[in-house]
Amino acid sequence: MQVELQAHIAFHLTGRMAQGAFDANAQSDLHPAVFAGYRDLTALRYDFPLVLMRAGGDRQSVQSLSGLIDGALRDVAANGDDERVRKHAIRLEREVRKLVAEGMAGPLSKLWSIAAARIDTKTDELLENSLNRLRAALKTDGEVIDCDKAMPFRLFRHLWQIEQDRKARKLRADINTLVMKLSDILSAEFVRSKEGLSAERLRASVGAAHQSAFDFDAMSRLLAESTVNVPMPESRRRRVRGLLSTLRAQRFYWPASDGEKGIDVGEPYSFVFEKCSDAVAAYRERLPKMIELAKAIAVARLEIESEYGEARHDAFFEEFGDNGLDPEDLALFPDYLICLSAADLVASECDLILQALAEGLPVKVLVQTDDLMEGSLTGGDYLISGLRSREIASTAIGFGTNYVLQSDSSGLFRLREQIARGLAYPGPALFSVFSGASGTRIPPYLTAAAAAESRACPAFTYDPSAGPDWASRFSLQANSQIDLDWPLQRFDYEDEEHQLVSENLAFTLVDFAACDPRFARHFARVPRVKWSADLVPVTEFLAREPKDLSGKVPCLLMVDDGNRLQKVIVNERLVREARRCAEAWRSLQELGGVHNSHAARLVEQERQVWAEQSRPVAAPEAKQTDAAPAEASAASDSAPAEAVAERSSDDPYIETARCTSCNECTQINDKMFGYDANKQAFIKDINAGTYRQLVEAAENCQISIIHPGKPRNPNEAGLDELMQRAEAFR
Repeated sequence: MQVELQAHIAFHLTGRMAQGAFDANAQSDLHPAVFAGYRDLTALRYDFPLVLMRAGGDRQSVQSLSGLIDGALRDVAANGDDERVRKHAIRLEREVRKLVAEGMAGPLSKLWSIAAARIDTKTDELLENSLNRLRAALKTDGEVIDCDKAMPFRLFRHLWQIEQDRKARKLRADINTLVMKLSDILSAEFVRSKEGLSAERLRASVGAAHQSAFDFDAMSRLLAESTVNVPMPESRRRRVRGLLSTLRAQRFYWPASDGEKGIDVGEPYSFVFEKCSDAVAAYRERLPKMIELAKAIAVARLEIESEYGEARHDAFFEEFGDNGLDPEDLALFPDYLICLSAADLVASECDLILQALAEGLPVKVLVQTDDLMEGSLTGGDYLISGLRSREIASTAIGFGTNYVLQSDSSGLFRLREQIARGLAYPGPALFSVFSGASGTRIPPYLTAAAAAESRACPAFTYDPSAGPDWASRFSLQANSQIDLDWPLQRFDYEDEEHQLVSENLAFTLVDFAACDPRFARHFARVPRVKWSADLVPVTEFLAREPKDLSGKVPCLLMVDDGNRLQKVIVNERLVREARRCAEAWRSLQELGGVHNSHAARLVEQERQVWAEQSRPVAAPEAKQTDAAPAEASAASDSAPAEAVAERSSDDPYIETARCTSCNECTQINDKMFGYDANKQAFIKDINAGTYRQLVEAAENCQISIIHPGKPRNPNEAGLDELMQRAEAFR
């Protein structure tokens, strides 16, 4: 046994394997234990694939396939056959998910038809009926996208386009109104002129059927004698005509009205770029035209109100834009969407991005990282870093005026509102996304989700418009179990005696590294016959205050392709990397107000002051009398302020503090579920919905914080199956 322990310690410290002590390095047939239930994503209901909707508001513009199916089910399940329709819907949804996983692309209507054909609805009339009703309930269509390497760019461009279309509609309407009113000024001046009052012009203004009824020569003579014609100054006429020319010739959006589409002004500018240098060059080139258009809009508004005074305004507008455009004027124009790959970023591009953010250019920058693994400076080994994207994100936050969002790709759907808010933010915005498409055999969705869970790529948002301080601007709420160093996942397995064992396993950076074959040499698989008490969970080595672990070796639970439990020893190099990751996460926690050391220090100081002030001053003659209240006070201080009754497992509840505000439950029933002041879900009225809706909400919840308990209505249909489904959330 001592020999085996020495071999285990030697590998942990040096990475060298003693002959016969281990099976081998952990190869690609091993996965972290909590991955055991995620081998076939097509069999699971989760956020992806997404549907980029062609119609709908900001919130409805991106939907999950599961969410659309659930919505259709709520619309059609009114004929007493809801359970049958639900099973058919889930079957079709799974088939669509398989098609997308196989690489098929296209609108949902196309994939729906192919999936329906693959499950052969023609031989099952009830199935065909269910799918026809469901398809009719889906009143919109959209492109279906999976969580792959291309997804972040496609999603952000879709949401960016929605925001630009909104801005375009507003500016088109404003320009159209200005053009119409400026044209009216010229028309009114012409109507009062000698030419406008001529007999020929008057005759042309009357329909041919009535021309013989009037003496247009006499009419022209009378109107000319009675009209006081004060000619428009030529300088104003030139100014109004120049404004019309500028407004009609703008290339930032399509023409403002159908009547202007005949004007040959060229194609509108493009605002999507793959290099920051190209975007900055385009901005510089177009800036004079932007200033010209913003100036024309300002002058046109004054002209329409007859408030433009040459003596007062000429000098001012002569210098208009010399210092660039202010934020209000910049907001009129489209934002520049810059989609970058972190792998292609060179130092000059990074510097340019930061300069553009610092100067407040109207840019929305997406930096996509496909691989967090980077080569070490000390050799060819890999370490987990994502340095470029981290550096840019932290620097952008430091500027204080940029909207910044970081996420992995698996969490983008849940953050769609924050993304839309960032794209609409009146200033620069930076989005840093880890796609998970690092080339391993694990699907990008799982790799990305593992990065988020392991704190390798924690999600956060920094929104300067949310308030004046860090508490309102910075949020970590999109992460799971933010109060912990490492989130806990329930893991059930069968032991050698065929008994069910349940454990809460922490998912750490070591688990994330174990997903990547490039880290295989940092793990050594221990034969089952050599498992011993010296193998302890790696989390004990990663604790904030680790206990004495002399003679112990960190190990990780993994499963092989046969779903057999394995233990692997972890190299010290990887343990150090995980500790650095934990420290970085703790720094973010402090920024997000979690375990904030400054707050804890103030609380302790206040507690000591309060204790000092509350200490009773006993009179010498009444020491015995005053002791009892003092003892009672001390006893009450040491006891909890309020006893918390143990919750019955029969009662439904939500772990509100962990809610990520994904809206999945409120979309099912917003009378049963609601949000508190922190926009975190709770059960608002248990009697406002059914047990089925409780179970469906629990199944749709991305972080499994909804617990349905037991049904309150014993007569609800399908309770046996629902209680079986609810068992997973007890």
